[in-house]
Amino acid sequence: MLLAHELTGPEAAPPVVLIHGITESRATWQPVIDVLQRDHRVLAVDLRGHGESAAGDAYAPLDYAHDVADTVAAVGLVDPLVVGHSLGGVVATAYALVGPSCGIVDVDQPLRLAGFKAALADLEPMLKGSHDEFRAAIGMVFDQMRGPLAPAEVTRVEGLRRPVQEVVLGTWKAVFESSPDELDTTVRSLTSGVHVPYLSLHGIDPGPDYAAWLQAQIPQAVVEVWPDHGHYPFLVDLPRFVARLAEFEHEVRG
Repeated sequence: MLLAHELTGPEAAPPVVLIHGITESRATWQPVIDVLQRDHRVLAVDLRGHGESAAGDAYAPLDYAHDVADTVAAVGLVDPLVVGHSLGGVVATAYALVGPSCGIVDVDQPLRLAGFKAALADLEPMLKGSHDEFRAAIGMVFDQMRGPLAPAEVTRVEGLRRPVQEVVLGTWKAVFESSPDELDTTVRSLTSGVHVPYLSLHGIDPGPDYAAWLQAQIPQAVVEVWPDHGHYPFLVDLPRFVARLAEFEHEVRG
């Protein structure tokens, strides 16, 4: 599927792909796009069922990743740096199985999906309930992850959010229906394709043993925690985030 997208920046500049989180769109990345497009070819996409992209018949990580790879190929990017936030972090990881890249950056999305299953357990009935219950549950999920996001950015991001129950439940289907062991197997199948440099950057601490766990899946992974930055570290401290991307890109491109 060719995704709705924005392609900006000099044609000959190093390419970067930006993938948003669940219920959001490429517009979430706008402050980052504004900076990166000065010296990068920036592709920001709307995932299937999000933003201006069409709905899909399935919402597994590889379904999303194939769409991103199709769009990267269609616009002619070669070996981009692929950056994903939240759900986009899972999609960026899955992208390594289906598309070329010079490196992957996962922003605040722990891949330990068994832990995510436990965190969602209490909200699952509401998420699967009425429209109002679903919207209330999504609100609860995001309310606890804002961190020190500036009020204007809270308003902007919340205004962009478009929760579609079918899309959210389809995306989290495996989390709801799989056992923890089955989820671990799913993660291993996704991470098995990651052979490029990998940065896992978190504004919410994923726990003291997460780095060792992730490096058991992706040996070259670097795990970095920015304490108390919440779920949107790239919006909380935009200059630091852009500088960290530049540093990582320098490391992977040489």
